[in-house]
Amino acid sequence: MSSIAKTVLATGTSSGLGFEVIKQLLQQPQPYNFILGSRNVEKTETDFKNLGYDSSKHSVHVLPLDLLDLRSVQLFSQKALTQLGKNRVDYLFLAAGVLDNAKGPGPHGSKWCAGYMVNHLAQHYFVHLIRETLAASKSRVVFVSSGAIRSVRGQDPNTLDVDLKANSGAGIGTVYSASKFAQLLGAHYWRRNLPECTVVAVSPGLIPDTKLAADMGLSMNMADAKTVPEGAENLLRAFFANNLPADPEQLFLTSWGEWWPTDVYATSLDTNLQNKWCLSREEIEKTECLTG
Repeated sequence: MSSIAKTVLATGTSSGLGFEVIKQLLQQPQPYNFILGSRNVEKTETDFKNLGYDSSKHSVHVLPLDLLDLRSVQLFSQKALTQLGKNRVDYLFLAAGVLDNAKGPGPHGSKWCAGYMVNHLAQHYFVHLIRETLAASKSRVVFVSSGAIRSVRGQDPNTLDVDLKANSGAGIGTVYSASKFAQLLGAHYWRRNLPECTVVAVSPGLIPDTKLAADMGLSMNMADAKTVPEGAENLLRAFFANNLPADPEQLFLTSWGEWWPTDVYATSLDTNLQNKWCLSREEIEKTECLTG
């Protein structure tokens, strides 16, 4: 195994599946350098230190990040690039996710609900902010997706225009499915717009023992339920899989280790739809009032 440390830049690793993925990588002989975003830096640092990992081999840097605030995303990108220095980003791991019932105002005056902001828009914006580094690094970009992308209301992407708005009143299941579908559109968008990189969407499977899953009423008594360590192992396949399909649109790795045929998520292959929900950096900064 190479003694050269590989760098993982990540969101959503302070708890649950994301935390478990980093934990498992810290147990590997391959050295890793982690740059992680978290709303609670002190707690996340303590939780990783308590793992007792070999700090002579691995390094863990936790930086402040609130995905409900795009200005925080800007600051995180700046600090992450400074921490990175001249090193390359081997893996960008986009694992953050929340549940939202879209019954309140949008964060920081946004017209969008919190679920859309965290599950897609903020992380999409983050990729824009570091895209040059990703391209130069030829990074592998891993989106943590979900089978919920098949449950968009009415199987109609036009419902996203309603359900993802702040104060839409859409329930948590509806918002989650819609926002994860938007995120998958983002994976396709970046597969096209970052040709230097390898872009993979991956599902961990049915993992009831996370706060997000518990809030959705899932339990370990359900068929096909897996533990958090098993879910993390499923996600890690996306880091190391070398059996990439010849069809570039076949980018979704299932929890059982197979590549979903594109007809399962055919509605997400529409490039016009991808462009609609994957705004440019300038469009995001204008519509979210980040300029000036």
